[in-house]
Amino acid sequence: MIILAGAALGAIWGGFLARRRKGSKLDIAQYAVGFAIAFALLGLFISVFLARSI
Repeated sequence: MIILAGAALGAIWGGFLARRRKGSKLDIAQYAVGFAIAFALLGLFISVFLARSI
């Protein structure tokens, strides 16, 4: 659940940043996918940490 939420949040934030920087549609898509992968990976680490500590 944390991983999917991180991916969704990252995609939204990446798309917002690219749009604010006046990027094309492909720029927006690339930022959204890149941020989604990064935030999903961060969510994975958080999820593993929580599973091990609890």
